[in-house]
Amino acid sequence: MVLMALTPDICIRGAGIVGRVLALLLARERLRVGLVAPARDPASGHGDVRAYALSPAAKALLESLRCWPEERFATPVREMQVHGDQQGHLRFAAEAQGVDALNWIVDVPALETKLAEAVRYQGAIEELTSPVSAPLTVVCEGRASQTRAALGVEFSSTAYPQHAIATRIDCEYAHGQVARQWFTPMGEILAFLPLGGPQGKQVAVVWSVRTERVAELMNCEPGFFAAQLADASHGALGAVAMASERASWPLMLAHAQKWVGTMPGRPGESFALTGDAAHAIHPLAGQGLNVGLGDAAELAQVLARRQAWRSPADMRVLRQYERARQAEWLRMSVATDAMQQLFSRPEGTLASLRNWGMTMFDHSGPLKSAIARLAMGTASAQMPRTSFKSD
Repeated sequence: MVLMALTPDICIRGAGIVGRVLALLLARERLRVGLVAPARDPASGHGDVRAYALSPAAKALLESLRCWPEERFATPVREMQVHGDQQGHLRFAAEAQGVDALNWIVDVPALETKLAEAVRYQGAIEELTSPVSAPLTVVCEGRASQTRAALGVEFSSTAYPQHAIATRIDCEYAHGQVARQWFTPMGEILAFLPLGGPQGKQVAVVWSVRTERVAELMNCEPGFFAAQLADASHGALGAVAMASERASWPLMLAHAQKWVGTMPGRPGESFALTGDAAHAIHPLAGQGLNVGLGDAAELAQVLARRQAWRSPADMRVLRQYERARQAEWLRMSVATDAMQQLFSRPEGTLASLRNWGMTMFDHSGPLKSAIARLAMGTASAQMPRTSFKSD
């Protein structure tokens, strides 16, 4: 990577999934993009256990960029099963919604590889080792963004009393393209996300556990950890064995005080925050990356439809992005936070009520379908579809 020969229209700081998708979208609109991607260890992606649940809207976006992974790295979910901490249950089926899949569980390293290849072959994108001056700087550095801190943007956060533990396990029985989730009496949440294609027997695990249990579960023997997973999942997929290392991170509800603004001391330059640099939500609904990709799609669209005489730094343009995406984040964060708070309460009366409510909701007909469409991104403005065009 070298310093950019020409001044870019936009400098993107952060080359994760959201940063690379945004770079490709902007390049498609004939904007010159500088993508700050610090040199990485070639083995840095080895052992990455992350997997994301991507909505149909996210799939459409990535397919428009020709970056959708092959089938074995993108498993369609035909059914979702949610189990309460007593006898409550909830089931969503793709067939009932008239779709092929509710969402897709995508392997992160495979997706990152596809995006990196697309960036390398896009002449309007130049990868940089350090930031350069540009009319618009987009910050995609994640929750601990140094650029956001340097800009003096406050990042308000509320820590949940939980950490996420992620890993992968091999199961005795095939997952059947079913995503499963359990809420436990201890207020913890366990998710099994199907991997390896339709016939796979491997699942990605996201276990939101109480903070005081993290050290024990991260440091225990693999066999003991697998036994804990089998117990928490009520043996739904039979015997399980560890297929990867474990990773852990703290959970929080967070958002930046502002998502756009002018660059201090740089007349004519502005900034915008996207993805985890702008917000964070609980992973129980699996919507984190979907919201981040929605940020990228919205920002690319408002820049594409601006009048030709307006700079990418024009605050009137950027505030359109901020208003749209803050509204979407608020909608999703309220929903996920309410569910986390509801299932973290141990009171017996409340537990009975919420489990009864889950079961009643499962038979609610049109309301259940409406919520399913919202979760799939087919009944909201999560991602502007008008920006999904192929080269």
